[in-house]
Amino acid sequence: MVDITSKQVSLRKAIAQAIVKVSSQATIDAIVQKLVPKGDVFEMAKTAGLFAVKRTSDMIPDCHPLPIEFTSVSFNIVDLEIQIHMEVHTIYKTGVEVEAMHGVSVVALTCYDMLKPIDKGIEIQHIKLLEKHGGKSDFNDKLNHTLQAAVLVCSDSISSGKKEDRAGKKIIEVLEKYQVHIHDYSIVADEIEDIQTKVKQLVAANNHLIIITGGTGLSKRDITPEAVRPLLDREIPGIEEAIRNYGQQRTPYAMLSRSVAGMIGNTLVLALPGSTNGAQQSMEAVFPALLHIFKVAVGAQHD
Repeated sequence: MVDITSKQVSLRKAIAQAIVKVSSQATIDAIVQKLVPKGDVFEMAKTAGLFAVKRTSDMIPDCHPLPIEFTSVSFNIVDLEIQIHMEVHTIYKTGVEVEAMHGVSVVALTCYDMLKPIDKGIEIQHIKLLEKHGGKSDFNDKLNHTLQAAVLVCSDSISSGKKEDRAGKKIIEVLEKYQVHIHDYSIVADEIEDIQTKVKQLVAANNHLIIITGGTGLSKRDITPEAVRPLLDREIPGIEEAIRNYGQQRTPYAMLSRSVAGMIGNTLVLALPGSTNGAQQSMEAVFPALLHIFKVAVGAQHD
């Protein structure tokens, strides 16, 4: 199956449709009057559909097992067509489109099975997805301007040439994925004055976003939070909480990291862990939803 471990849990919904077309009004009348020999068609088909939704991962090899939070089936008769809608909700890492389509298919097939003794001209038509909501695509805000970002690596060993930077480059990969322009990529020693001087320069250069990696641990040399926090006009603790919660689900050591997030004027500043995995997971935790802050900022400027 596809690896979804990096995805975040969110509310996801899907609505699928199927149409069962019968050949005579007599069949419709038998359904409505509950005179079909095999029983109540709609109730039986609905029950089968609910079972099918919950068993989708058993039937479709690449589907992940997931918690089904809500399922509903509705029927609408239009002339000789029975229009079936199946809605499915989950709070999970992946969507429920296939679950909704599998469920509505089984509803339609159950209708067919129950009606075939009295109608030999039944057709199942137009099985398709009508709507889907939730997941990363819903939170990938499209901005009407290009964001400019700077990536700052704080490390004594990297700045002295003893080690190669990987965390900063991983951050750049994520930013470029979301069409954020990299205006500056710098490496400085993990010294308060050096960090503060560079951050002030990057803010003055009108960067929308400054992402700092390194120096957020607990050793005496990890002083990035102490350097960054006094510069902030206001902190955004929700971003820090999201990063820590995401990391904690993947490693118990995440609780030892000290992320910092806040605004300096109109510039968003993030201080992330210096390890490659820590930086990547921190970016996964907040992107692309974090970009919404710039959409809100633009709207506020126009109010």
